[in-house]
Amino acid sequence: MSCNKSNIHKTSIGGQAVIEGVMMKGPDKIATSVRKPDGEIEIDIKPCGKSRKNKFLNLPILRGCINFFDSMILGVKSLMWSATFFDLEEDDSPKDKQSKFEKWMEEKLGSEKALNAVIYFSVALSLVMSVGLFILLPTIIVGLLDNVIKSHILLTLCEGVVRIAIFLTYLALVARMEDIKRVFMYHGAEHKTIHCYEQGLDLTVENVRSQSRLHPRCGTSFLLVVMVISIIVFSFISWSNPLIRLVLRLALLPVVAGISYEIIKFAGRHDNYFTAILSAPGKWLQYITTNEPDDSQIEVAINSLKAVMPENRDDDKW
Repeated sequence: MSCNKSNIHKTSIGGQAVIEGVMMKGPDKIATSVRKPDGEIEIDIKPCGKSRKNKFLNLPILRGCINFFDSMILGVKSLMWSATFFDLEEDDSPKDKQSKFEKWMEEKLGSEKALNAVIYFSVALSLVMSVGLFILLPTIIVGLLDNVIKSHILLTLCEGVVRIAIFLTYLALVARMEDIKRVFMYHGAEHKTIHCYEQGLDLTVENVRSQSRLHPRCGTSFLLVVMVISIIVFSFISWSNPLIRLVLRLALLPVVAGISYEIIKFAGRHDNYFTAILSAPGKWLQYITTNEPDDSQIEVAINSLKAVMPENRDDDKW
């Protein structure tokens, strides 16, 4: 099915694939639906935090930084919730048996605080690993060429090429994992469902199935834009002092994330030749990070999206 581009509703609703499910975030609610081992769909619905309504946090550039960290925390929470339905049945130990560390955490912090501590630790660990692999490692590798290449702009360009190469290699390797293939199918279901909603079609499996699994507002596209923008921003930093170079790169990451968010936001709100070209590389990359979903996975994505749709359609305009 097709729809006149002028009638397309650009929604701010976005989501993420989780273990056997999809999380959707609307203007007021967050919903995560999971297909349980018995075939039933379980849904968890929570209100959005008050900080999302803060006008100061919605300022350009700043909102990109806030949304980036907010999305990471929300993503980890949704993943952890979805994982609770898939304990390993072959484990001989009782399912309610806790490790000494888990018991200590609950005794000292309480179950809710312990869970939050695990979530924030997971986010921090993910950030450290990502920064180390995609920011610091390329800088260190290209820094070895400092005596050969004298132009700091050319060095920054080489660094960007190495960073993108590492990123693409990482995605290609991850995409080969069987469990991740199913997650990427749910990722495709998320995109298709949002496309269907944006075109004003009824949210049925048939209508969703015919949509594209590629979307300009995808997190994959955002990461690729971050890689490119970092080349431009980091080109203003001298390569003369390795330590200062690394520190400044880390300090400028929020700025890079903020600018990248504004680019993705612009591309997601407009349909023209310029934004089509702007979105093309990210969409090509989504051929790796999304797979065609089956009908049962589409049903799960529809379940999450319906749960966060506002009564007034204008409330979720992008």
